Amino acid sequence: MTPNNWDLTLQLIPLQTWNTLYMVFASTFFAVIIGLPLGVVLTLTSKGHVKEHIYFYKILEAVVNIGRSFPFAILMVALIPLTRFIVGTSLGTTASIIPLTLAAAPFVARLVESSLKEIDKQILEAALVMGSNAWQIVRKVLLPEALPSLVSAITLTMVNLIGYSAMAGLVGGGGLGQVAIQYGYQRFNGFIMGITVILLIVLVQAVQWAGTTISHSILHKRSI
Repeated sequence: MTPNNWDLTLQLIPLQTWNTLYMVFASTFFAVIIGLPLGVVLTLTSKGHVKEHIYFYKILEAVVNIGRSFPFAILMVALIPLTRFIVGTSLGTTASIIPLTLAAAPFVARLVESSLKEIDKQILEAALVMGSNAWQIVRKVLLPEALPSLVSAITLTMVNLIGYSAMAGLVGGGGLGQVAIQYGYQRFNGFIMGITVILLIVLVQAVQWAGTTISHSILHKRSI
Protein backbone atom coordinates (compact mmCIF):
# COMPACT_ATOMS: atom_id res chain seq x y z
CA MET A 1 0.00 0.00 0.00
CA THR A 2 1.45 3.35 -1.07
CA PRO A 3 0.26 6.97 -1.08
CA ASN A 4 -0.13 6.63 -4.85
CA ASN A 5 -2.59 3.78 -4.33
CA TRP A 6 -4.67 5.86 -1.96
CA ASP A 7 -4.63 8.84 -4.35
CA LEU A 8 -5.68 6.60 -7.23
CA THR A 9 -8.39 5.01 -5.10
CA LEU A 10 -9.85 8.36 -4.05
CA GLN A 11 -9.70 9.54 -7.65
CA LEU A 12 -11.44 6.51 -9.18
CA ILE A 13 -13.61 4.73 -6.62
CA PRO A 14 -16.28 7.37 -5.76
CA LEU A 15 -17.10 8.13 -9.41
CA GLN A 16 -17.04 4.50 -10.52
CA THR A 17 -19.12 3.40 -7.53
CA TRP A 18 -21.72 5.95 -8.63
CA ASN A 19 -21.46 4.65 -12.21
CA THR A 20 -22.07 1.10 -10.99
CA LEU A 21 -25.14 2.20 -9.02
CA TYR A 22 -26.38 4.17 -12.04
CA MET A 23 -26.03 1.14 -14.33
CA VAL A 24 -27.65 -1.26 -11.87
CA PHE A 25 -30.64 0.90 -10.90
CA ALA A 26 -31.33 2.09 -14.46
CA SER A 27 -31.09 -1.39 -15.97
CA THR A 28 -33.23 -2.82 -13.16
CA PHE A 29 -35.89 -0.19 -13.84
CA PHE A 30 -36.01 -0.93 -17.58
CA ALA A 31 -35.79 -4.69 -17.01
CA VAL A 32 -38.84 -4.51 -14.75
CA ILE A 33 -40.67 -2.33 -17.30
CA ILE A 34 -40.11 -5.07 -19.89
CA GLY A 35 -40.10 -8.19 -17.71
CA LEU A 36 -43.13 -7.48 -15.52
CA PRO A 37 -45.66 -7.39 -18.40
CA LEU A 38 -44.00 -10.44 -19.95
CA GLY A 39 -44.31 -12.32 -16.66
CA VAL A 40 -47.95 -11.29 -16.29
CA VAL A 41 -48.78 -12.45 -19.82
CA LEU A 42 -46.93 -15.73 -19.26
CA THR A 43 -49.01 -16.28 -16.14
CA LEU A 44 -52.38 -15.38 -17.65
CA THR A 45 -51.89 -17.51 -20.76
CA SER A 46 -50.51 -20.56 -18.96
CA LYS A 47 -52.50 -23.76 -18.59
CA GLY A 48 -55.51 -23.41 -16.30
CA HIS A 49 -55.25 -19.64 -15.89
CA VAL A 50 -57.79 -16.94 -16.67
CA LYS A 51 -56.63 -16.34 -20.27
CA GLU A 52 -55.29 -19.79 -21.08
CA HIS A 53 -53.70 -19.88 -24.53
CA ILE A 54 -51.17 -22.68 -24.68
CA TYR A 55 -49.93 -21.94 -28.21
CA PHE A 56 -49.18 -18.28 -27.43
CA TYR A 57 -47.70 -19.27 -24.06
CA LYS A 58 -45.28 -21.72 -25.69
CA ILE A 59 -44.09 -19.11 -28.18
CA LEU A 60 -43.56 -16.46 -25.50
CA GLU A 61 -41.92 -19.01 -23.20
CA ALA A 62 -39.49 -19.95 -25.98
CA VAL A 63 -38.60 -16.29 -26.55
CA VAL A 64 -37.96 -15.76 -22.83
CA ASN A 65 -35.90 -18.94 -22.57
CA ILE A 66 -33.77 -17.93 -25.56
CA GLY A 67 -33.18 -14.55 -23.95
CA ARG A 68 -32.09 -16.21 -20.72
CA SER A 69 -29.75 -18.67 -22.44
CA PHE A 70 -27.22 -16.13 -23.74
CA PRO A 71 -24.04 -15.79 -21.63
CA PHE A 72 -23.77 -12.13 -20.71
CA ALA A 73 -20.27 -11.65 -22.17
CA ILE A 74 -21.50 -12.88 -25.57
CA LEU A 75 -24.69 -10.84 -25.32
CA MET A 76 -22.73 -7.63 -24.71
CA VAL A 77 -20.73 -8.14 -27.90
CA ALA A 78 -23.75 -9.24 -29.94
CA LEU A 79 -25.69 -6.12 -28.91
CA ILE A 80 -22.95 -3.63 -29.81
CA PRO A 81 -24.72 -2.56 -33.07
CA LEU A 82 -28.03 -2.09 -31.25
CA THR A 83 -26.33 -0.22 -28.43
CA ARG A 84 -24.62 2.11 -30.90
CA PHE A 85 -27.93 2.69 -32.67
CA ILE A 86 -29.76 3.60 -29.44
CA VAL A 87 -27.06 5.42 -27.45
CA GLY A 88 -24.61 6.45 -30.16
CA THR A 89 -21.72 4.51 -28.66
CA SER A 90 -20.97 1.05 -27.31
CA LEU A 91 -18.66 2.33 -24.56
CA GLY A 92 -19.43 3.86 -21.17
CA THR A 93 -21.95 3.39 -18.40
CA THR A 94 -25.02 4.54 -20.33
CA ALA A 95 -24.23 2.18 -23.21
CA SER A 96 -23.92 -0.72 -20.76
CA ILE A 97 -27.53 -0.24 -19.66
CA ILE A 98 -28.77 -1.71 -22.98
CA PRO A 99 -27.20 -5.19 -22.65
CA LEU A 100 -27.78 -5.20 -18.89
CA THR A 101 -31.47 -4.51 -19.42
CA LEU A 102 -31.91 -7.12 -22.14
CA ALA A 103 -30.02 -9.70 -20.09
CA ALA A 104 -32.18 -9.09 -17.01
CA ALA A 105 -35.62 -8.70 -18.60
CA PRO A 106 -36.18 -12.43 -19.39
CA PHE A 107 -34.92 -13.26 -15.89
CA VAL A 108 -37.44 -10.82 -14.39
CA ALA A 109 -40.23 -12.29 -16.54
CA ARG A 110 -39.59 -15.78 -15.18
CA LEU A 111 -39.40 -14.57 -11.59
CA VAL A 112 -42.65 -12.64 -12.00
CA GLU A 113 -44.36 -15.67 -13.49
CA SER A 114 -43.16 -17.83 -10.62
CA SER A 115 -44.33 -15.27 -8.05
CA LEU A 116 -47.80 -14.88 -9.57
CA LYS A 117 -48.34 -18.60 -9.87
CA GLU A 118 -47.80 -19.00 -6.12
CA ILE A 119 -51.07 -17.16 -5.41
CA ASP A 120 -53.86 -19.34 -4.07
CA LYS A 121 -56.21 -20.28 -6.92
CA GLN A 122 -59.20 -19.84 -4.61
CA ILE A 123 -58.48 -16.10 -4.52
CA LEU A 124 -58.53 -16.00 -8.32
CA GLU A 125 -61.74 -18.02 -8.45
CA ALA A 126 -63.39 -15.62 -6.00
CA ALA A 127 -62.38 -12.66 -8.17
CA LEU A 128 -63.80 -14.37 -11.25
CA VAL A 129 -67.06 -15.14 -9.47
CA MET A 130 -67.40 -11.44 -8.62
CA GLY A 131 -67.14 -10.62 -12.30
CA SER A 132 -63.58 -9.27 -12.44
CA ASN A 133 -61.97 -9.14 -15.89
CA ALA A 134 -58.35 -10.06 -16.62
CA TRP A 135 -57.01 -6.52 -16.10
CA GLN A 136 -58.82 -6.17 -12.76
CA ILE A 137 -57.48 -9.54 -11.63
CA VAL A 138 -53.94 -8.47 -12.47
CA ARG A 139 -54.25 -5.04 -10.86
CA LYS A 140 -56.30 -5.91 -7.78
CA VAL A 141 -55.38 -9.53 -7.08
CA LEU A 142 -52.22 -10.87 -8.69
CA LEU A 143 -49.83 -7.95 -8.23
CA PRO A 144 -50.95 -6.93 -4.69
CA GLU A 145 -50.95 -10.53 -3.43
CA ALA A 146 -47.54 -11.27 -4.94
CA LEU A 147 -45.94 -7.96 -3.89
CA PRO A 148 -43.55 -9.37 -1.23
CA SER A 149 -42.39 -12.05 -3.65
CA LEU A 150 -42.03 -9.49 -6.43
CA VAL A 151 -39.84 -7.32 -4.20
CA SER A 152 -37.63 -10.34 -3.57
CA ALA A 153 -37.50 -10.99 -7.32
CA ILE A 154 -36.40 -7.42 -8.04
CA THR A 155 -33.81 -7.69 -5.29
CA LEU A 156 -32.39 -10.86 -6.82
CA THR A 157 -32.32 -9.16 -10.22
CA MET A 158 -30.33 -6.23 -8.81
CA VAL A 159 -27.85 -8.58 -7.14
CA ASN A 160 -27.28 -10.35 -10.45
CA LEU A 161 -26.94 -7.04 -12.27
CA ILE A 162 -24.19 -5.93 -9.90
CA GLY A 163 -22.23 -8.96 -11.06
CA TYR A 164 -23.11 -8.29 -14.70
CA SER A 165 -22.06 -4.65 -14.35
CA ALA A 166 -18.63 -5.79 -13.23
CA MET A 167 -18.39 -7.95 -16.37
CA ALA A 168 -19.37 -4.93 -18.47
CA GLY A 169 -15.99 -3.47 -17.52
CA LEU A 170 -14.41 -5.96 -19.92
CA VAL A 171 -15.73 -3.95 -22.88
CA GLY A 172 -15.33 -0.46 -21.45
CA GLY A 173 -18.59 -0.37 -19.59
CA GLY A 174 -17.30 1.74 -16.73
CA GLY A 175 -18.05 1.21 -13.06
CA LEU A 176 -16.14 -0.77 -10.48
CA GLY A 177 -15.64 -3.65 -12.92
CA GLN A 178 -13.60 -1.47 -15.23
CA VAL A 179 -11.50 -0.23 -12.30
CA ALA A 180 -10.82 -3.81 -11.20
CA ILE A 181 -9.80 -4.88 -14.71
CA GLN A 182 -7.97 -1.79 -15.96
CA TYR A 183 -6.23 -0.67 -12.77
CA GLY A 184 -6.23 -3.84 -10.69
CA TYR A 185 -5.75 -6.84 -12.96
CA GLN A 186 -3.92 -5.31 -15.94
CA ARG A 187 -1.54 -3.28 -13.76
CA PHE A 188 -1.12 -6.04 -11.14
CA ASN A 189 -2.37 -3.71 -8.42
CA GLY A 190 -3.73 -5.97 -5.68
CA PHE A 191 -4.78 -3.03 -3.52
CA ILE A 192 -7.12 -1.54 -6.15
CA MET A 193 -8.44 -5.00 -6.98
CA GLY A 194 -9.15 -5.70 -3.31
CA ILE A 195 -10.95 -2.39 -2.76
CA THR A 196 -13.24 -2.92 -5.77
CA VAL A 197 -14.05 -6.50 -4.74
CA ILE A 198 -14.91 -5.37 -1.20
CA LEU A 199 -17.13 -2.57 -2.52
CA LEU A 200 -18.97 -4.96 -4.84
CA ILE A 201 -19.59 -7.32 -1.92
CA VAL A 202 -20.84 -4.42 0.21
CA LEU A 203 -23.19 -3.31 -2.58
CA VAL A 204 -24.62 -6.83 -2.91
CA GLN A 205 -25.15 -7.12 0.84
CA ALA A 206 -26.76 -3.66 1.03
CA VAL A 207 -29.18 -4.41 -1.81
CA GLN A 208 -30.06 -7.79 -0.35
CA TRP A 209 -30.65 -6.30 3.10
CA ALA A 210 -32.83 -3.50 1.70
CA GLY A 211 -34.91 -5.89 -0.41
CA THR A 212 -35.39 -8.36 2.43
CA THR A 213 -36.36 -5.56 4.82
CA ILE A 214 -38.98 -4.17 2.43
CA SER A 215 -40.42 -7.61 1.72
CA HIS A 216 -40.66 -8.46 5.42
CA SER A 217 -42.20 -5.06 6.13
CA ILE A 218 -44.98 -5.72 3.61
CA LEU A 219 -45.66 -9.15 5.11
CA HIS A 220 -45.67 -7.70 8.61
CA LYS A 221 -48.23 -5.01 7.69
CA ARG A 222 -50.50 -7.69 6.21
CA SER A 223 -50.37 -9.76 9.39
CA ILE A 224 -51.43 -6.86 11.62
